[in-house]
Amino acid sequence: MTGHQEWNPQANDNELWQQCWRDSETEDFHQPAVNANLVKFWPGLGLSPSDRVFVPLCGKSLDLLWLAGQGHPVVGVELSPIAVGAFFAESRLAATSKRDGKFTRWQSGRIDILCGDFFDLTAADLGDITVVFDRASLTALPEELRHAYLAHLRKILPEQCRMFLLTTEEPDDGETPDQAFAIADEITSLYTLAFDIQLRHVESIFESAPEQSGGRPVRIEHKVYLLTPKAEILL
Repeated sequence: MTGHQEWNPQANDNELWQQCWRDSETEDFHQPAVNANLVKFWPGLGLSPSDRVFVPLCGKSLDLLWLAGQGHPVVGVELSPIAVGAFFAESRLAATSKRDGKFTRWQSGRIDILCGDFFDLTAADLGDITVVFDRASLTALPEELRHAYLAHLRKILPEQCRMFLLTTEEPDDGETPDQAFAIADEITSLYTLAFDIQLRHVESIFESAPEQSGGRPVRIEHKVYLLTPKAEILL
């Protein structure tokens, strides 16, 4: 008789993500253009071109190209080899690949992508990161993995590393407009112990939701956060 196998949310999520790429079902999370809020608000960080940027759960995002175009060394991590191969092929970048610990490291110019499991990353894999560009990773991850994701992120990053966080947030039932244009409760819950949270921008957009009854548009808040490690955390 086969013994009971404990459900593993991380392994389950990994398989779902891989299947999305195998089935080419990526329209819900892959943007066909560079993120407009990245272009608009990134210069306000006051970074130097040599500052190294980490992009977790990067897929085949064109944002990697834009960041490298600003002069930044960019390192991403992506589970799906299909996504990594597609990024370099569609960007027409000649890339080298080699085994590097638990990852396959793809490299072209200023861009490195580590193909493997985010939770296997170490600080040595990333190098000296100045800032994290995090676009919708909380949306991509199931709720039960989000605290683990942040804990691992803090473990592998320098203590002074800032985070530039973009989110898409659906309003809760009964939420007032004032609440929608404030820091989300989940962002506060996840980040407030270690970071000072600045909400830099909110844009409210009605987007189609065909999966909902009647296909009525729903309001989505696109938010730009800057997270800076709290001074007492650095002591």
